[in-house]
Amino acid sequence: MEHPENDSKYIGLQVNGGVAQPPSVNPYLQHRRRRMATPGELVEGILKGDITMLSRAVTLVESLVPEHQTMAQEVIEKCLPYSGNSRRIGITGVPGAGKSTSIDVFGLHVLKQGGKLAVLAIDPSSERTKGSILGDKTRMEKLSVHPDTFIRPSPSAGSLGGVARKTRETIVLCEAAGFNNVFVETVGVGQSETAVHSMVDFFLLIQLAGTGDELQGIKRGIMEMADGIVINKADGDNVSRAQLAQAQFKSALQLFPPTASGWKPEVLTYSGYYELGIPEVWSMIDRYFDYVTGNGYFNRRRQEQSRYWMYETINEKLRDRFYRNTEIEKVLPTLEREVLSDRLSSFIAAREALDLYFDNIKPTHG
Repeated sequence: MEHPENDSKYIGLQVNGGVAQPPSVNPYLQHRRRRMATPGELVEGILKGDITMLSRAVTLVESLVPEHQTMAQEVIEKCLPYSGNSRRIGITGVPGAGKSTSIDVFGLHVLKQGGKLAVLAIDPSSERTKGSILGDKTRMEKLSVHPDTFIRPSPSAGSLGGVARKTRETIVLCEAAGFNNVFVETVGVGQSETAVHSMVDFFLLIQLAGTGDELQGIKRGIMEMADGIVINKADGDNVSRAQLAQAQFKSALQLFPPTASGWKPEVLTYSGYYELGIPEVWSMIDRYFDYVTGNGYFNRRRQEQSRYWMYETINEKLRDRFYRNTEIEKVLPTLEREVLSDRLSSFIAAREALDLYFDNIKPTHG
């Protein structure tokens, strides 16, 4: 392209054409695109324990593209008969309680007993940018390089309580791939604990001592869900404070009604950083599984969870279908302006949108 600066009227000014771009080191690189695996290939790879195929399948599960969702559901359906043979353990606690560090040492202890471990870490998403750091692997230094471990950080993407929408389906894929231990780490804030509690067998609550506000951690809702409570950072000068917090939590648990399983939650102290008390924590979890397997509660809870997620999926699909409806997409901005200008109440606007949607639903036959 000729530069206008080289015109004769610009005396003394000349712009060179520049240096030609060198050829690519690999001239075929730009033409190479990875072929998307078929659902059959993904299932075959997952059942063989292929981590690459498992990762690709999880990516499809998390995708919002309709075509990807269709493929993901086919993969999940074919993997379902091979799932269910794992211990699903939810791990929660306030930010800074040491969840990721604890998972690192808990995981290594589990792997010493044989088997494989999948860690599904839910990473908080920014409400403003919807972005996530996904940095849990950096805090699981030993597990992240272990050959029998699969760590998958997933953004919460603004879903209820920060829980990744497709975590339960990912659990099915991991179990089909041969992972007999599954850890689900929650964000530790909001309603995430409720959702994780509905997809795991054992719910572990990590607490801290010596923060000056031990009683603040005794919340009825979260403690009623916990099958076990552990006080982290029970080391050095903090041992006595951890033991005091342990006594306070034990006293608080006595005020709660009996659990549905009949199991009495235990309170233990440990140190994730110094790896103290880890066998004792896992021994508690082993006792829990022996107890609920023996009285039949384990299978009953799994059935209740399946029913819960059936209705959750129905709710999700209805919501998605509503917002993707072309008529609704047209009318919502108008209704929103009416509400913001106080010409229409929120409830009437919602009713009008729903009435329009139901009036336009195509009737099914057969």
